[in-house]
Amino acid sequence: MSEHALHLISVYASRVGWIVFGAIFIFRKNWSRDKTRKRDPMSIFGIVIQTLSLFAVWMFPRRSYTIFPLGFWFQWLTTILVITIILVSLWTIWSALRVLGKQWSLQARVLEDHKLVREGPYRFVRHPIYSGMLGMIVAAGLAWNHWIGFLISLVLFGIGTAIRVRSEEKLLREQFGAAFEDYKRNVPAVVPIKL
Repeated sequence: MSEHALHLISVYASRVGWIVFGAIFIFRKNWSRDKTRKRDPMSIFGIVIQTLSLFAVWMFPRRSYTIFPLGFWFQWLTTILVITIILVSLWTIWSALRVLGKQWSLQARVLEDHKLVREGPYRFVRHPIYSGMLGMIVAAGLAWNHWIGFLISLVLFGIGTAIRVRSEEKLLREQFGAAFEDYKRNVPAVVPIKL
């Protein structure tokens, strides 16, 4: 197998991953019709910026098929890393949506019977859907993207995610008070590393 073939495997794995990513949201079963107690419209602005980051990661393809011309084994490791990141990211997103159930929404909101979710991937990060999205961006960056587009995508995603996190956590703090503050103190936001 050549370096070029490994690169193609990475690119196609990434593309299939993005299709599955979209399908996870489109075909989910638990659309909520429950009464919303409170919303934060600013969260929609955050999701628009996050969406721009998803486009940016595909708009700047690199000219060569390798990130660094370090040979076959580097490309082989990169391909394995891309596939692993995609699988972990998709599992994280799917698991988070499954645990959230009817509480998930595009716009930040709390329902009348909202619960503070701390199980599943929420044990490791407070916003695992964003963790999974970040993983998908990193995988696409490794498989396809020129470093400039990758950087643009990461910056846009960081800005959009910061807006979303602030919006969602404001509502959760108002709803759950000390219980949410305790959760926030003990569980990192997006990257499962406690600083």
